[in-house]
Amino acid sequence: MADRYSFSLTTFSPSGKLVQIEYALNAVSQGVTSVGIKANNGIVIATEKKSASSLVDDSTLEKVVMVSANIGMIYSGMGPDFRVLVAKARKAAQEYKRVYMEEPPTRILVQEVAGVMQEYTQSGGVRPFGVSLLIAGYDEVDGPTLYQVDPSGSYWAWKASAIGKNMINAKTFLEKRYNDEMELEDAVHTAILTLKEGFEGQMTENSLEIGIIGEGTIGVHGGERKSMPLFRKLTLNEVRDYLANIA
Repeated sequence: MADRYSFSLTTFSPSGKLVQIEYALNAVSQGVTSVGIKANNGIVIATEKKSASSLVDDSTLEKVVMVSANIGMIYSGMGPDFRVLVAKARKAAQEYKRVYMEEPPTRILVQEVAGVMQEYTQSGGVRPFGVSLLIAGYDEVDGPTLYQVDPSGSYWAWKASAIGKNMINAKTFLEKRYNDEMELEDAVHTAILTLKEGFEGQMTENSLEIGIIGEGTIGVHGGERKSMPLFRKLTLNEVRDYLANIA
């Protein structure tokens, strides 16, 4: 009886659980740690960047991605699943911009991605996505916002959050360090320190990826040449400077 519920994607167990969702969350918990922090003037998302072998060309790996000019995201879990969601998110962002002639609000984009993930929990012949996402964005309505999306399609807005292998310890660390008056620069330092708590080996600019968006990243975008905060990934030199200030 247990096996029937375990291998059925669309059937609840007698206890009211979808077992495949729990398996997907297990895949997330085996992934590298990722953190996101909302400052009063922006958002930072950061993640460990580890390859399975020293022979892998790290320059081909990308964990912090831009979805639209004002939104970026990272993941913990299965990389191939993340690439599928990135493609769907970018398509949704372009469709929104084609209709409304502006970048999508963060919440709208999050709802689109969460809807895709939820659909895969009740469709035959597919499995839930084995990733959790941290999505950071900036729009005129809500300002800087940080969302977490889980394999079930559930999503929440957070002031600070962590996903992946060292999630519990990272969240405990964030609870001690976070405050509502935190500036973006402080948030970047806090994100690095959070990852450093459970980091194995030496932390270098090659083992971290960091994305930021906020008042300090304002640029001009689009045919209307509108000034707005733009999401960007920190360069290796910038990450190196942050690490040097922490050491």
